[in-house]
Amino acid sequence: MKAVALAFGCVLVLGGAGAGWVYWHLDHNIRSVDIDGALGDDRPVKPVAAAASPSASASPSSEPVEKGVLNILVLGSDSRTGKANKALGGGDSGGARSDTAMVVHLDADRSAATVVSIPRDTLVERPSCPTESGGTTAVAYNVMFNSAYSVGGPVCAVKTVEQLTGVRMDHYLEVDFAGFAKIVDALGGVDVTTTEDIDDDLSHLHLDAGDHHLDGEQALAFARTRHGIGDGSDLGRIKLQQQLVKALIGQVSADGLLTDPARLYKIADAATGSLTADTGLDSLTELSGLARSVSGLSADSLKTVMMPVVRAPSDGNRVVADEPEAKELWESLR
Repeated sequence: MKAVALAFGCVLVLGGAGAGWVYWHLDHNIRSVDIDGALGDDRPVKPVAAAASPSASASPSSEPVEKGVLNILVLGSDSRTGKANKALGGGDSGGARSDTAMVVHLDADRSAATVVSIPRDTLVERPSCPTESGGTTAVAYNVMFNSAYSVGGPVCAVKTVEQLTGVRMDHYLEVDFAGFAKIVDALGGVDVTTTEDIDDDLSHLHLDAGDHHLDGEQALAFARTRHGIGDGSDLGRIKLQQQLVKALIGQVSADGLLTDPARLYKIADAATGSLTADTGLDSLTELSGLARSVSGLSADSLKTVMMPVVRAPSDGNRVVADEPEAKELWESLR
């Protein structure tokens, strides 16, 4: 989002036909899904502060920015659609699951943010969800959280999260395997520090404990690895994912992007080309507006936590929300 905002600013400064083409290209990269239209009013109530009207600006160089608290569901999809995703995912299936799920909570003044990871192995009640064909999916009990995306796509993922948390998701963003790797490569890689050796044949990641500079494919493996660390569960992987999020924020915030237009365009092209967004964030202007509002956020002002969970009584390989701690966490984000 920060890279998109920088690119948008450069377009406005440059002006002319070339800049117009750049804007058109980046804007049309973004795929869209109408979450609000599909779910209607059967959703948690939006807090008054988050429902405030966007601020108006007379300046041609700025765009509306939503005010108040915002909660954004960010999914990493393990889609095998397309040659690049199949190669990175290691599978031939055309289906997809939400391999990574994070609720990003932005404070009203945008001075801080909280990222809450939801383990994909969490057993939940999956609600009935509308389908593209006009029908609905059946309610399912004690099923894995990431099955919601498999059976009903982004709409069902959002509805399941809202039922699980009681928190309305104001926006939705999704990135797939290939898109994530391209973003990291466009940034020139990302620096991480591992506190233990990682040896995972399934994700093809082998790292000694210490400092590492990862390219896109390695960063993707870092975000997906689970069998080579800790107890081999999804909980250990979440810690790596949260570490990677902070490292990437630091990378994007580093100086030098504005002085290298070619690199900036490459980053923005990779970012917009990898995104699926709800209809409130499916344009370069809207993404840039939100990005400008969080331009002051740094890795230090970002808190990463995981939804409190305990082992599921019915299956030792799965987890369930740990109450009342989980409920208290979600209440703090409303």
